[in-house]
Amino acid sequence: MIVSDMGQRDGPLLIFGGPYSNVQATRALLAVAAARGIGGDHMLCTGDIVAYCGAPAATVAAIRAAGCAVVAGNCERQLAAGAPDCGCGFADGSACDLLSAGWYGFARARVSAQDAAWMGQLPDIVTFRHQGARYAAVHGGATDIARFIWPDSDDAVFAQEWVAVEAACGPVDHIIAGHCGIPFIRTLPQGRWINAGVIGMPPHDGRQQTRFAVLDGGDVQIMRLDYDVAGAIYDMCSAGLTQGYDSALRRGYWPSEDVLPETLRVPSLASG
Repeated sequence: MIVSDMGQRDGPLLIFGGPYSNVQATRALLAVAAARGIGGDHMLCTGDIVAYCGAPAATVAAIRAAGCAVVAGNCERQLAAGAPDCGCGFADGSACDLLSAGWYGFARARVSAQDAAWMGQLPDIVTFRHQGARYAAVHGGATDIARFIWPDSDDAVFAQEWVAVEAACGPVDHIIAGHCGIPFIRTLPQGRWINAGVIGMPPHDGRQQTRFAVLDGGDVQIMRLDYDVAGAIYDMCSAGLTQGYDSALRRGYWPSEDVLPETLRVPSLASG
C-alpha cells in the first residue's frame, strides 16, 4: 500500500472526488478554486478521474495540470494495469456492471500510456495535518479500494476501515473517502468520516449540480457545483455514451439504483 503525506495544510483545502471524465465539471471546480485563491497544493482528489463521461483524456490533463494530490481510485488502478473492466465493485450482471462495459472500454482506449503509468504510481492513502488534526484520505476503503461505504453503513464497517487505515499510516483523527458518489459526514467515536461526493455525476437527488467540499479552520462544508451540463452531455452523445449516464447528468438521477442501499433509493423511480 502506497502512502503519501502532504504535510501541514492549515489554509482552506478543497476536496473532491470522481471527475468521471467530465471535463466541464472539472474546469468549473478549478475555476471555483481559483476564485477562492486555493492552489493545487491545497486540493485533494479522492480518485476516479476517468469514468462515465465523454472526455477522459482532457479530464486527466486538467487534473494533472492543476497539481493537486490524487488518491488512486479503482479506475486508476485498473487502467494502469490494463485490466478489462473498471473494478468498481458492482455485482456481476447488475445494471451498473453491464453499463460499465461501454464507458470503461471507451476510456481505456483514450488514456495514454503515459497517463496510465502516472495512475499506477498514485498513492492508496494521502495524509496531511490541518488545524492540529491528522487526516487520511482513501478511495473506497482501506480494506477494499472499491468498497461502497454509505451514510448509513453499520458502525462496524467504519470501525473496520479505521483500523485498516491506521495500520497502514498510523493514528488519524479523521478520514476522507470517495467512491460511493454520495456526499456525507458521519461522526464516529474515532472521528469524522468525510465523503465529499463527486464532481462528475449528481448524487442521485434530482438536481444537476454535483458536489465537492472545503475544509477550513477544521470545519468541513459540502458545496454544490454548477457547470456546463449541456456541454458534458454533448461530449457523451458524440462519443456514443448514451446508455443512461448522459440522462443522469440532465435528470439528476442515476440510471440504476441497484448499487444503492434501500434507504437511498427513490420510490418514484421504482414505480416508474
